[in-house]
Parts: sequence; structure tokens; C-alpha cells
Amino acid sequence: MTGWRIGYGIMHPELAEGVELLMVNSNSCTASFTQRAALAAVTGPQDDVDRMRDAFLERRDWVVPALNGIPGMTCRTPGGAFYAFPNIESFGMDSHTFCTRLLREAGVAAAWGTSFGTYGEGHFRLSFANSLENLKIAVDRIARFTAEL
Repeated sequence: MTGWRIGYGIMHPELAEGVELLMVNSNSCTASFTQRAALAAVTGPQDDVDRMRDAFLERRDWVVPALNGIPGMTCRTPGGAFYAFPNIESFGMDSHTFCTRLLREAGVAAAWGTSFGTYGEGHFRLSFANSLENLKIAVDRIARFTAEL
């Protein structure tokens, strides 16, 4: 259900009232079909969940070392989600400029770090919710792009 923007929380009852106030004013009115899909996702067979988790772990375990192998780039291993957030400070440009040039010059789409707040500067977000084959192409293009900087 990637991109459907629905979720649930498990928390101590004392926190629930405050979280409810936050959520009702920021994420209300989730479509009924999305709610039904979410219910089916958490109550139905979980075989696909296990398969997808394993595929994302395989991709993560390939992409993080590959990004770390690019001179001047460092990337920590994410503990959740399917995004890498490599550090690009050594390339001497802000993350927006880096990502704009990466798209135009290398054909790789990535989100600049400041899309996630001021502390994201010097980073970019790369999704690994794609095939391993496409990730290898993307990392190769990133490596060639940064080598020319």
C-alpha cells in the first residue's frame, strides 16, 4: 500500500488522546476504500509481506555498501522503510542542486535532503523500492556523475 498514506498506532492510552488531536486535524478523511484495503492488508495472508520484506532487505543490503563505495559518499544502513539517505557534503553543493543535476545529467531521480527538514542538508534520499537491476543502473550512474564533479 505504498503511497496510500494510512496507518495505525499502538501506544500507551495516555498518549492516544494527544495523538488523536494531532491526527484528526492533519490526516482526517481517509477514503473508505483505503481503510478497507488497510484492514485486508493487516488481517489477510502475510506471505507477500514476508516476501516483500526479504526483497527490500536484499536491496538495502546491496545499495548501502554500493553507495558507500562511491568516493566522497557515506551512507548509514537504514533500520526501516526503503530509503537510503547518503551524505554528499564532500561534493561541495547543496542537496537541491546535487539532486537537480543528478536528474538532468545522470537520469537518476532522488529527493534532496532538505525536503525532510533543515537537518537533511548535505544528503539525498534514494528509494530502493525498485528492482535490484534498476538500482544497479542508478548507482552506476550516481558513481559516474560524482566522479565528474
